[in-house]
Amino acid sequence: MTRTGIRLKAPAPGWTVDADVVVVGSGVAGLTAALRCTAAGLRTVVVTKARLDDGSTRWAQGGIAAALGDGDTPEQHLDDTLVAGAGLCDEEAVRALVTEGPDAVRRLIDTGALFDTDPESGAIQLTREGGHHRRRIAHAGGDATGAEISRALVEAVRSASLRTIENALVLDLLMDPDGRTAGVTLHVMGEGQHDGVGAVRAPAVVLATGGMGQVFSATTNPSVSTGDGVALALRAGAEVSDLEFVQFHPTVLFLGSDAEGQQPLVSEAVRGEGAHLVDADGVRFMLGQHELAELAPRDIVAKGIMRRMREQGAEHMYLDARHFGARMWESRFPTILAACRSHGIDPVTEPVPVAPAAHYASGGVRTDLRGRTTVPGLYACGEVACTGVHGANRLASNSLLEGLVFAERIAEDIAAHPATPGPAVESEEAPGPLLDPATRIEIQRIMTAGAGVLRSADSLDHAADALEVLYRSAAAEADAGNGSDDVKDAEPGVDAWEATNLLLVSRVLVAAARAREETRGCHWREDRPDRDDDTWRRHLVVRLTPGRTLAVHRTASASFPPVDPGPVPAQREQ
Repeated sequence: MTRTGIRLKAPAPGWTVDADVVVVGSGVAGLTAALRCTAAGLRTVVVTKARLDDGSTRWAQGGIAAALGDGDTPEQHLDDTLVAGAGLCDEEAVRALVTEGPDAVRRLIDTGALFDTDPESGAIQLTREGGHHRRRIAHAGGDATGAEISRALVEAVRSASLRTIENALVLDLLMDPDGRTAGVTLHVMGEGQHDGVGAVRAPAVVLATGGMGQVFSATTNPSVSTGDGVALALRAGAEVSDLEFVQFHPTVLFLGSDAEGQQPLVSEAVRGEGAHLVDADGVRFMLGQHELAELAPRDIVAKGIMRRMREQGAEHMYLDARHFGARMWESRFPTILAACRSHGIDPVTEPVPVAPAAHYASGGVRTDLRGRTTVPGLYACGEVACTGVHGANRLASNSLLEGLVFAERIAEDIAAHPATPGPAVESEEAPGPLLDPATRIEIQRIMTAGAGVLRSADSLDHAADALEVLYRSAAAEADAGNGSDDVKDAEPGVDAWEATNLLLVSRVLVAAARAREETRGCHWREDRPDRDDDTWRRHLVVRLTPGRTLAVHRTASASFPPVDPGPVPAQREQ
């Protein structure tokens, strides 16, 4: 079934749907790809893990970046993106993003998205965020941009009568005898259109499954962000890259040192409108650390906050925007204001306690400029993908734009190369071990302690050892269960599949972070505090071998090599 012979333990599909393309995910990337494929006359099916409007896109507060304002240019947007990416952006990919971005935003508006406009001129209102030297962030509903984009795209999908399968967790890639994509297997939960495990057969699969923030205890990501797309791609033999670059958003509402799960975000746009980062004494500690102070790229601000916390033995810093006044808070940031007040904090009258938390995966499934992965017929876009745009640190509000631009490119490529799926081939190898769902919390705590904002060789070694223990324990139980009625590994089910996916992506993240012996972007090694361009201005590409070990390869330069869907070597490369 998969190129490596590795798959999740699951019942055989009990039903089948045929399509030309299946899109997995219902955020801005997935729905844009689906709409464009449908417009090209392709039979398109959207599979989403929750409801159609529950993708990560709706949580995006700040906005979408594009050179839409007077005096701004794609070249200036490109420069800001390259600086934020700390030397690892693929310039060709960034140029595609910034040059095609403005028209992609206009097409989104044509789809029905309503951005905030100036009441007199009618022009789109633009704000600034970290790393941007110009106001180029379009927003909607003050701080509800993602919700508005999601609303518009969901309505367009429903108007197009596009087939959707909701409440469905994608499991594994189906492949034909030639190693080409033949569809996906999935499990429908609860209120879905089908019961249990089924399959969507299609010669093109677009992964738009979002991020993997749930590998950490505290994150801005929803509970469904368990790295399912990256894990599926790895099991299928695809390459992933840059997974060590996890962006920790600097200003997440601090709810206590033991807070776990999804945490409320305090958008960077609050700082863009003039809020200050201060310590308990009211000192603006980012002044003098960067020319943009509080509006420096996110990795720099997160490090600044962490350093001040360590210096003062504090658990958090503060974001002070009392000078906004009630009217501005209520009109510009109503969502954030409501979230703060629900936790007993009133930003109108008091500073907001904030601390960094896991926010965005700059890396993911490696693609070329058409969204193609190293597995023929498998595409990826949005946060699950590594297009080369973000480098070592994503520039604020580039994520929604990347989803738009590369989803359109994928749809164009699929339409230009129609294919017919071959018969799916069953794997002869036994499926991998499933984790007990209870290990999910243990994985999160291991990753938070060992691979969080601050990392070192020791912390990463401890994390790698602890994750290996979890994996070997599950494997031992699976092996024992194969020969005994008394010993069984975890039963197939959503919680076990998610925990298993989390473990796989955690192992890859830690392997890459151990290998990258420098500090760059949002990868901060305390024991290697300097950036080393001579040795490390290049990418780490990871594959899962048929033997279920990780092969780590370092590219020759900061540019990605061309995507090559050839055989995956089993040996470890250096």
